[in-house]
Amino acid sequence: MKKILLIGLSFTIATGLFAQFSDDFDSYTTGSYLTVSSADWTTWTPGTVAEDVLISSANAASGANSLYFSSIGGGPVDVILPFSQIYNSGTFSFEANFNVESGKGAYFNLQGTLVPAEIWAMDCFMLQDGTIKLSNQGIPYVTSTYPIGNWFNLRIDMDLTTNLWELFIDDVSQGSFSNPTGQIGILNLYPTNPTTEGGNNEAGFFVDDVQYLHTPGVFSAVNGGMSLINAIDGVEGATRDVVATARNIGTDAITSFDITYDYNGFSIQESVGPVNLLSLDTYEYAFASSVVLVAGSNVMTVTISNVNGDGQDADATDDSKSIIIDPIIPGEGKIVVGEEGTGTWCGWCPRGTVAMDEFATLYPNLWAGIAVHNGDPMANADYDAAIGGLISGYPKALVDRGVEVDPGAMGSDFLTRLQLAPKALISNTSNWDPATRVLEVTVTADFQAVANSSYKLACAITEDGVTGVDGYDQSNSYSGGAQGVMGGFEALGNPVPAADMVYDHVARGIQPSFAGESGLFPAVVNAGEQYSSTYLFTLPVEWNINNIHIIGLLIDNTGKIDNAGKSVVAFAGLDDLNANPIQSFNIFPNPTSTSATVEIIIEHKSEVQLAVFDMTGKEVASRYYGTLNTTSTVSMNTSSFEAGVYIVELTIDNIKMTKRLIIK
Repeated sequence: MKKILLIGLSFTIATGLFAQFSDDFDSYTTGSYLTVSSADWTTWTPGTVAEDVLISSANAASGANSLYFSSIGGGPVDVILPFSQIYNSGTFSFEANFNVESGKGAYFNLQGTLVPAEIWAMDCFMLQDGTIKLSNQGIPYVTSTYPIGNWFNLRIDMDLTTNLWELFIDDVSQGSFSNPTGQIGILNLYPTNPTTEGGNNEAGFFVDDVQYLHTPGVFSAVNGGMSLINAIDGVEGATRDVVATARNIGTDAITSFDITYDYNGFSIQESVGPVNLLSLDTYEYAFASSVVLVAGSNVMTVTISNVNGDGQDADATDDSKSIIIDPIIPGEGKIVVGEEGTGTWCGWCPRGTVAMDEFATLYPNLWAGIAVHNGDPMANADYDAAIGGLISGYPKALVDRGVEVDPGAMGSDFLTRLQLAPKALISNTSNWDPATRVLEVTVTADFQAVANSSYKLACAITEDGVTGVDGYDQSNSYSGGAQGVMGGFEALGNPVPAADMVYDHVARGIQPSFAGESGLFPAVVNAGEQYSSTYLFTLPVEWNINNIHIIGLLIDNTGKIDNAGKSVVAFAGLDDLNANPIQSFNIFPNPTSTSATVEIIIEHKSEVQLAVFDMTGKEVASRYYGTLNTTSTVSMNTSSFEAGVYIVELTIDNIKMTKRLIIK
């Protein structure tokens, strides 16, 4: 069933040709600790007995011994097998025998350096229902099945030179993928079966016959290859950047090449150079021409060619990579709501800020983001208390009030909810009285399907561009970059001074309550029927009415948000020349490097001016566009901007709006 490289002992061979390791645990004393028995293994925190695992004779795939891992909730056992070195080229094959107990799960990961938690390479989740999932930092690669309660061989073959990984169960391929992490240094065995992945929080599994084999690559003189195409998802009709990584897998330097993407019958070729890619260097390239997603499952292929201007390189088989793009078809009239628990005191909450801005940029007409603050001057007591009772910590998010997720992991729930046909279309009308500062909002549900009296309406309002002094400093655990890139926050201090912070999507109120207004609908609501309710908000003088957004909510009988409607405030009673001219203001792509597009939706002829400020308040660019008549897009050249966070200020007929722009 499996390839046995070495039997009955544990050792590593490292030569100019290959490195090989195998451990069947049979030479160790039953009941002894693994890291005491073998110098090849260690724990996540070296020398920590609580993280070590005992040698077991209860069940084995070969011989008498194996390792047994068990946990409810995860850990504390956490063992590490450092490989003989960090591998980033050649072929690497890892395999082991697993036996996952019925009703429980298993887990391991591969990492990219010899020090834990520096670079993640791959997660492997084996769930209690027999599902096995390979992913990297939440990006799914392969989903398949494994035999519950029986020994099986798991093998992952990796061509690290060309970045092709393949999963085998009992020598049968389960699928292949390319991985943004193209190097291997560590195996980590840790008992967990998290509910966030579909597990039941109980882990119990045996591991035996752990082994790996590395064979160095053989390189031609001039050879360029495609290493990776960044995953592309979204909705039909969306515009997405195409980003691909080329690699020099020859011995001679690469100074130029052509790169082409083919999708849905279109072929876009662009030239790259001059560059200086040494052997095994990689080059990430963002095409100047974006792609518009079309309905259906379609292949995108990216190809490198004409390396160094010499036409075909030494090996045509590694010149291309392909991915499948299958965009979402949204439910008619569906808007998904994301409510995020956050706070200026929370050092990890910049993660939520970045995620909310990303969704607002990618899905401006399909997403309504609400940042519910806790423990700071922007907190709304009612909204804060309601969200706090549904989440376990900060930052956390609810998508249409489903199960809590990390803000950075809202994508899956968003795309799932977006495809559902809502019971009703939601629209808002509003009246603003500047004398009393009372905002009157009427939310209307236009039912498209049969519903019942258990449905409820509610209305939330949010504000963009919120600033302040006391309590507005943002704690920032990403400062300095040790925790990785986080939308520019890694380049800012801890805390980020209040003067440098602008908060968007801030929850300002919800009426009549978080749970919604009951008793609005009859026992049977038929398709085609409409029902409305009106809500009043009194806005403090420091709130900017031009930055207020209205989000009408239809809440179903389970407490989830069925659908939403978004709008800005209508300035009733004012003539057209004084009416609020802005319906929306978007920047894409964001983050960006060389250029960005500003989309302005204008309701009547207006004067438009754009300015960009760095986080010190210094103006770095500005332009007056004169009078624009309708929805327009304007381009910004950002190639001269240093990496960091900027504030884009749009002025239309003396009304100002701001958004954050990240330059990478």
